[in-house]
Amino acid sequence: MKDISYKNLPSVSKVLLKLNEDPSFLHEKYLKKLINIEIEKKRVEIVKGVNKNSSTQILNNILFEIKKKSSHSLKKVINGTGIVLHTGLGRAPFAGKTLKKIADRLDGYVNLEFNLSNGKRGDRQEHIREHLSSICDSESALMVNNNAAAVMLSINEIANNGEVIVSRGQLVEIGGSFRIPDVIEKSGARLKEVGTTNRTHLKDYSDAITEKTKLLLFVHTSNYVLKGFIKSVPLEDLVALGKENNIPVMVDWGSGSFLDMNKLRIANEAPINQILKKGPDLVTFSGDKLIGGSQSGIIIGKDKIIKSLQSNTLYRVLRCGKITIGLMEETLRSYKLNSFTDQNLSLEMLTTTRKRLKNRGLKLLGLLNKKTIKILGMVLVESNVQAGSGSLPENKIESMALSFKPENLKLDKLSKKFREGNVPVIGYISEKKYYIDLKAVLSHQISLLAKAIESI
Repeated sequence: MKDISYKNLPSVSKVLLKLNEDPSFLHEKYLKKLINIEIEKKRVEIVKGVNKNSSTQILNNILFEIKKKSSHSLKKVINGTGIVLHTGLGRAPFAGKTLKKIADRLDGYVNLEFNLSNGKRGDRQEHIREHLSSICDSESALMVNNNAAAVMLSINEIANNGEVIVSRGQLVEIGGSFRIPDVIEKSGARLKEVGTTNRTHLKDYSDAITEKTKLLLFVHTSNYVLKGFIKSVPLEDLVALGKENNIPVMVDWGSGSFLDMNKLRIANEAPINQILKKGPDLVTFSGDKLIGGSQSGIIIGKDKIIKSLQSNTLYRVLRCGKITIGLMEETLRSYKLNSFTDQNLSLEMLTTTRKRLKNRGLKLLGLLNKKTIKILGMVLVESNVQAGSGSLPENKIESMALSFKPENLKLDKLSKKFREGNVPVIGYISEKKYYIDLKAVLSHQISLLAKAIESI
């Protein structure tokens, strides 16, 4: 019986022949790997007696799975989590019109490291350096591929084989299990902890300084908040101590922002230029969080140090490519003196009012069949969300969400159906309901979201 069933399994070449009828298909070695995996799955099912399909049915099932798995892996999704800067969904989003502008400029070759004026070798940082420096009021600037890279490069250049003094209350984990102590160690320096988790005094720093001390590091605890019996040393005092002992002071500001988040009614978060006014030699921060740009780490500060960083061998390992630089240049152009344009999608969504989101939610409900609303138990409710990616952890941002309590469908099944739709929708389950928050749903995606809901 088993032998007869095995005969229903197609050969690799037969499946490949069917797939090759579509000229858009991929490298044969890749396809053969996927085919073998699927045939083996069917073989196991036959052994277990759970697959009694005909040869045609098995072939069609295998073809379906291959086409599904070999389709583009990176897909556009609708972010219904309410988290605008969602790490799993790429952090800062980009507007299609911005990407089209960049695509036109990057078509073919570009002058990434070529000076069009003198015809000689250029510097890729020149495309963004002056713009960044001007916004941040700094002497110079440098961009690498993320903030961890910015911190590592800076510590390696300034404090390699020396000691870096940090308060125990600032030894943060910055996401994905990457911790400040580990970054310092990998940078070639030695960590010297001072103070306690909740209280650190200026004397703790001064007592720890020796001839081996090469850097005083101040880390902004942007992804958590300590409360109660606490004490920390103001950055100005640490800078004064650094100058007194001729030791540079560096600030890792984490998320970073070019604008006053308090004035935008998002959070009480000072902009980068105000941090620099306190006198540190260097400040590092992320380019793809509150800035709204491409994944990157930005270093601003003294021109002499920035030049030394760019001469460091690690810089070549950590530098950004033309697409990242092009995206950041476009992001920088979205900033005005104390505001931003609609090209900065992150800030636009973070500042969208609850009233406007409510109107979008009502519009969406108006696009749905009343039977659909009833069956899925849909209600438009008020919600509160976070910015995401460790940014502004204590600040709740007002939003609106669609809640679902379907009659005959389990919530995990509903969530899976949304994730596996033509345009995947990512929501969340809480308190025995499924939610699609509207905070991070783009305005032009409302009709698309309505179609996704109807398809359920």
